[in-house]
Amino acid sequence: MVKRIVANIKTDDPSKASRFYHDILELDVLMDHGWIQTLGSNGQATVQISFAQQGGNDTEVPDLSIEVDHVDAVYHAMKNAGFEIVYDLTHEDWGVRRFFVKDPFGKLINILSHQ
Repeated sequence: MVKRIVANIKTDDPSKASRFYHDILELDVLMDHGWIQTLGSNGQATVQISFAQQGGNDTEVPDLSIEVDHVDAVYHAMKNAGFEIVYDLTHEDWGVRRFFVKDPFGKLINILSHQ
């Protein structure tokens, strides 16, 4: 049985993750060996992996989806930090409020809260 799924993002500088994933999304540094840095939380999470033809409402399929408590606050923090918002903050018909943003590595990230 699967216990967890870990996303791996290739980069020449793992420290670039800090502002986006640690400062704004408040993930903890769980491991740092210099060549690899793992951010996360020690809370219990559901294991999920999605396979999609499109990202909903004919958007591009995001590389990662991250559920947060307060999507509006995260949206404003990402904008204020200068990260590129690709899909503006939207309440979707299927019960989520979300936006897409490019992370420091060019990955398309779906940030969402269930409504």
